[in-house]
Amino acid sequence: MSQIKDSKYTLRIIRIFGTIGLLLMIIGVQFSNGQSVADVKFEKMDYNFGKIKEADGPAIYDFRFVNTGKIPLIIQGVEASCGCTTPEWSREPVLPGKTGFIKVSYNPEFRPGIFTKSISVMANIPKSVVVLTITGEVIPRDLKIEEIYSVDFGKIRLKSRELSFLKVKDNEVKTDTLSFYNPGTAPVSVGFKDIPTHISIVTFPVVVPAKTKGSIVISFNGLKKPSYGYLSTTIPISFNGEKNFDNSIKVGATVEEDFSKLSESELAKAPIIDFSSRTFDFGVIQEGKKVDYLFRITNKGKKDLIIRSVSVSCECTTAKPAATTIPPGGNTEMKVTFDSSGKVGMQNKMITLISNDPGHSTTVLRVAGTVKR
Repeated sequence: MSQIKDSKYTLRIIRIFGTIGLLLMIIGVQFSNGQSVADVKFEKMDYNFGKIKEADGPAIYDFRFVNTGKIPLIIQGVEASCGCTTPEWSREPVLPGKTGFIKVSYNPEFRPGIFTKSISVMANIPKSVVVLTITGEVIPRDLKIEEIYSVDFGKIRLKSRELSFLKVKDNEVKTDTLSFYNPGTAPVSVGFKDIPTHISIVTFPVVVPAKTKGSIVISFNGLKKPSYGYLSTTIPISFNGEKNFDNSIKVGATVEEDFSKLSESELAKAPIIDFSSRTFDFGVIQEGKKVDYLFRITNKGKKDLIIRSVSVSCECTTAKPAATTIPPGGNTEMKVTFDSSGKVGMQNKMITLISNDPGHSTTVLRVAGTVKR
């Protein structure tokens, strides 16, 4: 048994010294030939796969090349621009006049549409790096119903559990839908509770037959808003009249004032918001420490400035203006406190302020710095 191990070990040593010898020979050839170099010529520098099907799996192409130089060519490395592209290549030195390859495999899974990827080839050639390119278009596979409706609520499956209206004016109503599917063997109806007054919800159809699609139709009424700024509501849902509300959907929107109907004279008399600073940099502080800053807010317009809402991007930050109505020429201060407890590293927190200034109805202030342990 020990003799077998010794033989394997001896063979490994011979291979190692053989490789070293070959490299030394290459270096010797380079030295003796002075200007002699390796060079490469590819049959193609780019390849278009055309249309490929996602369902067919990876598409493969061999970029073939010839060593047109006078010494052995060594591929030192190959890097793809995307993890979806896997290269293989000639590992042994390619002698002058001989051919080698760069095999490229592109995985189209979950990547429908047109693609362009690059492959960088490093070698002992004058240019040192050669860039190859693959292009094509992936035809998406037919998705399973579970993939289309990926959110599983048991009785129904939804495309998403959230609906964002983005921006809603304070005088408009926006309507959108959440699509769902009944995967069961029996009809299902959907019920809701704790619906705020600015939101209305109906399902269509009211009773959804088995193996069919339905829609949750949601309307957001800016006229009935509880406040300005970003509003997010979680609405519990149940099925078939049950009192079990284990699942929920989320509806959100940022409510803004509509200034589009103001005349030129009204705009000239409008409030104008101004800040002493838009950024508070607290520098470097110890974790657990609180820091305060006063943002001074001034009204440079001709009408009362009303601060509609103030929201923060993190519970670690609080912001409260001393007054929410500022007369022309007047000012107020807004105290901002950042609590660094549990926060380590670079910090960048936002305070969003919404006012009745037509030119700057939404202003974002920033609190930044570094927290160390």
